[in-house]
Amino acid sequence: MRDLAPKIQRQRLLLEGYYSIVMNREAVTCYLTQVAVHLGLRTYAEPVIYSPSGEGKQANQGFDAFIPLIDSGISLYIWSEQRFFSVLLYTCKAFDEAAAISYTRTFFSSEEVVHSSF
Repeated sequence: MRDLAPKIQRQRLLLEGYYSIVMNREAVTCYLTQVAVHLGLRTYAEPVIYSPSGEGKQANQGFDAFIPLIDSGISLYIWSEQRFFSVLLYTCKAFDEAAAISYTRTFFSSEEVVHSSF
């Protein structure tokens, strides 16, 4: 992908995997706030968490969440039935990708986390 704005610092990391923990609103909040702390990223508000509560397909039930950062934000998507997660870290500040991957794998008790930077 061609960089249309080379003067703007951007780092993006997509992480996906299957989780082995109990997943609820508290776990979603904990992950979003603590991954930011772990990576030295500053938040300016509490996470916003949505759940379709039975609307739409059963296979897509779970959580959609976002925490705003001083330097962009982190999105988290949870599929409850499949026990699957997808995280997008999008920042205007550099962060340690290996630390993000390791923290995410440990937090979700995931055997494998796949990831892509762009």
